[in-house]
Amino acid sequence: MSKTTPATLALTKAGIAFSLATYAYDPNAERVGLQAAEAMGVSASEVFKTLMAELDGKPICAIVPSDEEVNMKKLAAALGGKSAQMMKPADAERLTGFKVGGISPLGQRKLVPTVLDELATLYDEVYLNGGQRGLQIRIKPDDLVSALNCVTADVVR
Repeated sequence: MSKTTPATLALTKAGIAFSLATYAYDPNAERVGLQAAEAMGVSASEVFKTLMAELDGKPICAIVPSDEEVNMKKLAAALGGKSAQMMKPADAERLTGFKVGGISPLGQRKLVPTVLDELATLYDEVYLNGGQRGLQIRIKPDDLVSALNCVTADVVR
């Protein structure tokens, strides 16, 4: 497994500290984030999943704990829109350049408005996808906000 991805390159270029964790990716797992947490032996609430959505027809990204579900009304409100819905997996792959199960909010082909759920601030560091199935980035929430220039808001149910 390569540990250099567009996500890790983006952090390195920005001079932001991070570490990597790998795990055995299970393509049959019902929920990738939960499977990643279990495989790494960490709490599911510390492992954040990257969800690609559309807000009023335009692409956006939400980063939420793997044991939570995004609330579309809260997500829309956090970015000043009216209506949000999940993006189709094929569209998410085309837009980000990553495969589903390996989508990172970092290093995407096109920068889109992004929201990090405020639960991330409860932790010194959180895990999120590193841009490849089986690769997680461990990073301080404040550093993630800086890297993505994203907003932090309550966007889970």
